[in-house]
Formats: sequence, structure tokens, C-alpha cells
Amino acid sequence: MTQLITRRLGRTGRHVTTLGLGGQASIQWAAEGVNPISIIEKAFQLGINYIDTSNIYGPSQKNFGEAFRRLKLSPSRDDYNPTVREQLFIASKTHIRSERRPEGERFRTDFSEGMVDEFGVSTAIDDVRRSLSLLFGDGQGDYPEGAYLDSIQFHNINTKDEVDMLFEGFDDPSPDRPWIGSLVAMLDLREGTNRTGCNPKKEKLVKHIGISGHWNTAAHIYAIQRDRQRIIDTLLVTINPSDRKYMAHRHNAIAAAAAADMGVIGMKVFADASYYHKEVRFSNKPEDVYCDVGSPEMPSGDLIRYALSVEGISTLIVGIGHIDEKAEKCQLKQNLAAAQLAESLDKDEMNRIEKMVVSAGKDSANAYFQRKAIGLTAPRNVGVEEDSSMPALNRSAIRVSWDTSYAGTEPIERYDVLCDEEVIGTVPHVPQITQQPFHFDDILSEDQRKSARQYRVRAVDAVGNQAESNPLAIDLL
Repeated sequence: MTQLITRRLGRTGRHVTTLGLGGQASIQWAAEGVNPISIIEKAFQLGINYIDTSNIYGPSQKNFGEAFRRLKLSPSRDDYNPTVREQLFIASKTHIRSERRPEGERFRTDFSEGMVDEFGVSTAIDDVRRSLSLLFGDGQGDYPEGAYLDSIQFHNINTKDEVDMLFEGFDDPSPDRPWIGSLVAMLDLREGTNRTGCNPKKEKLVKHIGISGHWNTAAHIYAIQRDRQRIIDTLLVTINPSDRKYMAHRHNAIAAAAAADMGVIGMKVFADASYYHKEVRFSNKPEDVYCDVGSPEMPSGDLIRYALSVEGISTLIVGIGHIDEKAEKCQLKQNLAAAQLAESLDKDEMNRIEKMVVSAGKDSANAYFQRKAIGLTAPRNVGVEEDSSMPALNRSAIRVSWDTSYAGTEPIERYDVLCDEEVIGTVPHVPQITQQPFHFDDILSEDQRKSARQYRVRAVDAVGNQAESNPLAIDLL
């Protein structure tokens, strides 16, 4: 078998195939006559080593568990091969944001309602244990010693409130604290500690922690900025040729994640089949699963190569509807072949594929999962303050500070700092991956300090689009 192309998954240090196997499509909604176990086994045989599933994907984890037992990947079996298991990167997800909360209380974006099942799942730690039971154990709540997830991801992060809930109690997760977010609990499972009191056996059940999301790229950036200890290792995010028609992830969250050395996993490459046969909505039944290999108007290979050419992407997860012995009819083989991309597509090819989507009448395919376009935004949280630390020089400085703008269709290039409508300085844009703002110091002479000054900051993108903050005045007299 030809060696598959791999890419580094950020600071996890792992190298993953450029195509991963998603746990939806026929693995979740198998039509009559479709065997989801065969799809998983075929992906393994072809050398795909990144696998994605979730606690809210119905039978997906159970189907993976059956395949893993056949493939000698379950520690519960005598024929378990740990070396083969170590070659796979298996990621699951939890939708639960709080690990502990006062009885009867529920955070409005906690998603706990409806998440308690026969295993008593009510926390993110319970979700991890459920994943391990379904993937490697008896499927009834027990899991074998040595079972682990390569990653647990906080699923579908949409708002900054949800991010704040994840980080609740992170610096002080003592058992006496009534509210604790799920992030510090996952850190307990990663490190084998019990700071939260929720991991009394000090089990090590996960190797990495990630986040995922479709809708709001600003919330993803906020999570990256709040993560001072850099424990969130991956971002799973949508990417396809329609991304630029919405609040684009590529120049915002993807750029920030790459700058923070996170592994970035692309999803919704085919807009969840909305590029093909399905109306613009999430799939929820077997009839929604697409079983052909692209279409004459929208070759699937072009869409895969496009997504892999977006800077920062490590791998793509794609759900498989159908496999076939004939290579030309097999989604899995064709998608994998397209993912063997040695060099990224150039700008002309990327533009051609974007126009192809528009010509096919599919440029609104992301409308149900991605935030509407708002264009280049003005710098946020602009502030001005005097620094009087240089009295011996009869000079002082005005520090102008601001938080990142959000990019529109093009990447941000720089920030111009204006005083009384004159540009007095320029600061290059880089992804803001901490809560430390950008700043510029305006050094003033004694004469300049005798009158009020008015400052504003202007964002400028790569093609010259501009967005300015409102003016802020400071009176030094």
C-alpha cells in the first residue's frame, strides 16, 4: 500500500492522515443494506489514522466499538494489539459545559437536559466514560484498564458565555466550589489528578483536549485567548469554499489556532451534503446521507483539495455514505485519493472552485451552521491612557490599546493609529491568541501635552478594506 500523506496535528505532536473518518453519515444513519462496520474496517485497512465520533451521534460509538473489537483495538480482548491502537488518533466529543453545579441549577447553554441516559451521564467525565465503554468496553458502562481517548472535544461551542462556563473554577476547582466548568475536569482526566474531586481514582483517560464549532468564529478565538496554559490542543471547525461568504473561519479562528500551534481539523467539507442532494439543514436520517462520489457540477475531489489548501488545516473529517469494490464508485477511496495533496492549490485554483460552487447555485449551503458575514470589523475595546513615567524628560506617552478586529473575506494586514485624523503609527496584525491587547505608544513633547488629543484605530485588510473605531479623546491639562 502506498504511504499516505500525513500532517502534524499541532502541538499534539502526532502526525495524522490528511483524511480522517467522521462518525456521522452511514456510521450514524445507516440505510438498509449499508454496513457501518465495513466502512470503519475499510478505512483502517486503507491506513486512515484519524477517527472522530461523539456522544450525541446515536449508534456511532457503538459501531466503532464493534469494529475495534474485530480489529484487535480493544484492551478488553486477549488479542489486543496496543501498538496498532497507538497508531490511531481517536477523538470523541461532549456537549456538556459544567462538571459540577448546584442541584437543580442548569447553565442555559449547558445542554445537560436530555443527555442523561442509562449510564447516568450528566457530566463531561461521565461522557468520557460512556465513550470508553462503547468504544472499548461492554457498552453498558464498564471499560477495560488501558482504554483511553486520544482527544475529548467540547462540542459545538457557539458563544463566549459557553467558553466562560468551561473555564469556571479553573484556577480554584476545590470540591467546596458549587460551580465548576468541564475544562478543569478534563484536565484531571488528562493528568491523572483529582483537583476537582470528580476523579477520585485519579484515572488517566484522555491524552488531549479540544473544542469544536460551526457558528461563531469569535467564540473560538475567545477560547484560545482564555487558554493561558495552552491545554486546548485542537480546534475542529467548518471549512469549505463557501466559508468566505459567511463570517470566515479561515482568517479568524483557524489563523488564531494555527498561531497557537493547535491542530486544526476541518469539517463540513461538503456542507453536510447540502452541496449535493440535501436541502440546507443538518442531516438527521438515512435519506440525508449522500452515497454518490461527488457530481459532475461539484467534483468531491476539488472540495477536499480546496479545504486542505486552507492554511493551518491539519486534516479533514468526512462522513462516508457508501463504499464499493469498484474504486471509482467508492466514496472512501476517492476521498482518500483526493486528500493525497502534496502541494496546496494556488490562488487561481481556489478561486475557480469558489466560482464552481456559486455556478452550481450552492453558495448558501453554509447558512444553517455558520454565522452571517459582517465584513471587516473595527478594532474592539479601544482604550487610551496616559503614562507619566518619564517626567525627567518632560515627556509622556499616551498608550492606545485595542483588541483584534475580525476579518472579512480577506486577512487583516495592519492597524493604523490616528491622532486628530493623522496616522501617527502602524502596528502589523498578528492573530491575538492571548488576552493581552495590541498597543501603540504616542510619545508627547511638553507642548503636545497642552491640548486634548483624539485617537482612533483603523483596521486594514490585504486588499485595502478599512474599518475604524470610534474616536476617543484624552485631555492632558
